[in-house]
Amino acid sequence: MRYVLAFFLPWLSLMLQGKILSGVICLVLQLTIIGWIPAFIWAFTALNRMYADRRTNKIIKNMKTN
Repeated sequence: MRYVLAFFLPWLSLMLQGKILSGVICLVLQLTIIGWIPAFIWAFTALNRMYADRRTNKIIKNMKTN
């Protein structure tokens, strides 16, 4: 679901991740037709990075408990 949101509304995807300033900049970028593609790529990579950080934190937490 978040990837669909990142595709259609990249600025909202960034804001829901807690990156308010990035979301505003992405909205300005998305307002131009040419800027929509970089805005989508930015939101998509930020979403992938968020999931990677969650996986890493989960692995570190499990390593500390063992």
